[in-house]
Amino acid sequence: MTATFAAPLQTFRPAETTGALAPLSVPAGDYHRHIAAGAVAVDIRSQQTRDRDGVLFGAIAISADVVLDRLTPGGVEALRGAGPDGRWLLISEDGHDAEWLAWHLQARGVVGTRFVVGGYRRMRGEGINGPVSSAELAMISAH
Repeated sequence: MTATFAAPLQTFRPAETTGALAPLSVPAGDYHRHIAAGAVAVDIRSQQTRDRDGVLFGAIAISADVVLDRLTPGGVEALRGAGPDGRWLLISEDGHDAEWLAWHLQARGVVGTRFVVGGYRRMRGEGINGPVSSAELAMISAH
């Protein structure tokens, strides 16, 4: 017998908030809506996995082992755009690593961090990839 289930929306209560619940997960089907609303996709899969399974267009690629340092504001290794108001959408191969890392970023005060349920595998299964701008398409077609 094969069990099928819909993943419930998971929430986490960061210690730094006034008690409001912050959502932790995003269904794969809502990926484009979150990107259009200003979230930044962060592909935390390894380079080897991206080479094998394909890239996520428009995402920044940051290795899972350094993503906490890169996205936590105020750290020596933090990206210039990393702030407490950051809206990061983490994507791992199957969603598990991204969930763990999203939880830790929220605990560090970056409450706008989310992860895609089922990760890149689920997105690919649903035919979802990142957007490609017309300027990017022109550049690709020119080569």
